[in-house]
Amino acid sequence: MPAAAVGAAIRNHRGIENRSHYLRDVSFFEDHSRIRTKPGHFARFRTFALNIMRANGTTNVSRELYINALNPHHALAYRRA
Repeated sequence: MPAAAVGAAIRNHRGIENRSHYLRDVSFFEDHSRIRTKPGHFARFRTFALNIMRANGTTNVSRELYINALNPHHALAYRRA
């Protein structure tokens, strides 16, 4: 495999890490979670919520979480993708 292809694969994987895992850690404080029973289920819920926000054009996830915490009707008004 050429070095350019290996470099591209590493960069693509790093993009997934930055786009999903880093955002879940920073916005949802996933590393600070004290859930010990079935933590994978809650990780999927966080990813599900993030995907819904992205499908509705959210660019600032932390701001959107703040607005949704203040007004639950805002979260329920999301369009189906």
